Amino acid sequence: MDKKMAYLYIAAGASLWGIIGIFVTFLYELGFTPTQVVSIRALSATFFLLLYVIFKNRHLLKIQLTDSKYFVGTGIFSIVLFNWCLFSAIEETSISIAAILLYTAPAFVTIFSRILFKESLTIRKVLALTITFTGCSFVIGIIPNSNESISLYGFILGLGSGLFYALYSIFGKFALRKYDSLTVTVYTFIFAAIVITPFSGLWVILHLFSTIEVWLYIIGLGFFSTMLAFIFYTKGLKSVESSRASIIATIEPVVAALLSFLFFQEKLNLWQYLGIALVIAAVFIVQESTRKPGNKTFISKGASF
Repeated sequence: MDKKMAYLYIAAGASLWGIIGIFVTFLYELGFTPTQVVSIRALSATFFLLLYVIFKNRHLLKIQLTDSKYFVGTGIFSIVLFNWCLFSAIEETSISIAAILLYTAPAFVTIFSRILFKESLTIRKVLALTITFTGCSFVIGIIPNSNESISLYGFILGLGSGLFYALYSIFGKFALRKYDSLTVTVYTFIFAAIVITPFSGLWVILHLFSTIEVWLYIIGLGFFSTMLAFIFYTKGLKSVESSRASIIATIEPVVAALLSFLFFQEKLNLWQYLGIALVIAAVFIVQESTRKPGNKTFISKGASF
């Protein structure tokens, strides 16, 4: 595949992840809770992904029962908790702030990789961590003479989304040693749906599913911002190294911020925009260190779907 086309696929996938806050916010306005929206995303993504895999290569659905532990990690301890924190952060703060706090994930991956895989903590990584912390402090309003700040709860939710998002990279690294990335994705959402749905109370609000509007948002959430985003990103990833792809994917919070302004008139101050720029810059810096030959650190954007 032509490199330019690969870049276009990656940017398209990241942009589709960036619009997720639109569907989530509209579902909130119709009466759904964060837990219910997480369940809806897991169920709809499972449905669309299963159809895609059956059509493409049903053999990818074969796994060993003993390997379920990998998908408990990616599906429950990552996807369920990550989505709940992200969607709750959107409700508590704003789409743009929630999106940028999610991008603290590379910093968490760096820390976990140091602890679990004994990866070296280079000067560049320490610099990226410092810049991430500084950028987050600007985004949440911890700056001199700032009257615009978010709640501590919203900040914790945002960091939580980054933390659990990062865990997908850790658990996924083990799962990808045995299975195709599509297999990992499908079973991640299957396990997530099985666990979160009983706690969602969706059966109590069945009347909300009676309108076409709700189903359009569900399709947007499960098909466009999950399955299609993953397919585009993975297709581009085949021709571009993961570090470069992750950098291109930083278009996600930019898209989120732009659409939140267009749809909901969300506005940020100058310091918050500076914070966003710093967090994105930190992603560039930490990803640069993964370009060395032989480095196979797995940093997937698949969790953001």
